[in-house]
Amino acid sequence: GEGVTAVIVADGSDAVDEQGIIDALGDRLARFKQPKRVFIVDALPRNTMGKVQKNLLRETYKDIYR
Repeated sequence: GEGVTAVIVADGSDAVDEQGIIDALGDRLARFKQPKRVFIVDALPRNTMGKVQKNLLRETYKDIYR
């Protein structure tokens, strides 16, 4: 299946956790836009032009809702 997933690079200024982010977005986004899962990573995969490689993110997290 599919679901909204957030992949976040934390800047280190505050401690962040998955549930805290989901709770913070709860009253800011429509329910269907809210992430079901949040992953905090050190860096996003980028190509030589600096663009985020979304296809690699999809491949990495493709099985989390199965």
